[in-house]
Amino acid sequence: MSLFSGKVAVITGAGSGIGRALAQQLAADGARLALSDISEEALAETCAVLPASCEHRSYVVDVSSKDAVYAHAADVERDFGAAHFVFNNAGATVVGTIEHLDIDEIEWQLGINLWGVIYGCKAFLPLMRRQDEGCLVNISSVFGLVSFPAQGAYNISKFGVRGLTECLWQELAGSGIRAVCVHPGGIKTNIEKAGRRTRNAGQEEQVFSGAADAMLRTSPESCARDILNGIRRGKRRILTGHLSSTLFWLSRLLPNHYPRVIALLSP
Repeated sequence: MSLFSGKVAVITGAGSGIGRALAQQLAADGARLALSDISEEALAETCAVLPASCEHRSYVVDVSSKDAVYAHAADVERDFGAAHFVFNNAGATVVGTIEHLDIDEIEWQLGINLWGVIYGCKAFLPLMRRQDEGCLVNISSVFGLVSFPAQGAYNISKFGVRGLTECLWQELAGSGIRAVCVHPGGIKTNIEKAGRRTRNAGQEEQVFSGAADAMLRTSPESCARDILNGIRRGKRRILTGHLSSTLFWLSRLLPNHYPRVIALLSP
């Protein structure tokens, strides 16, 4: 029997990209799905591609709102009675250097990518404690392993997700609950195009966009497959996608000098 068969999987950002691919693959494995996204239309599109046999519910949730995420956790417990896997996947980006970004743009970025994950962990952990089992899957990034220019706010958020998850590794040891940190790299989603560009954009932001187009090579389906295989294997850090292993080892072997290599990735 599949690890996910009959289990309740909560997926934020399920309306597209990695979230939609996770939903489809978990459905194929017999999971029961609680799917959320800020876009009701995108959620409907995801639900439309799930098999008729899949038990699922959709919820419109803004993960940057603490009240909304806590209410979502209560709704999932009411509707499903459990939450075995929580994929804190919702994310966005704002392209901009630290110098060019306004404070409100940084706050918007951290609200989704970092606070959204914090809220997701805090809201669902009590339920997992009552179950004596669970798995928190937090989506960081390769930009949570190395910093990349013109992605200052995104870097901050993804390093934060990594720090949060690595702390949970230790705090949840022996509890029956585990935490997984995922570092996707170069996934072909619409996050960069659907994201924001700082109001004060200049040449640095244009250079990043060119580099991003060159790096986005791995399909969301392949990424989702790596994530689920990693969970099955009991991994607590999952690297997936174009350049993910390369950037992981750069961060380990050249922690002070990897920016020289990063510069070569820019056109």
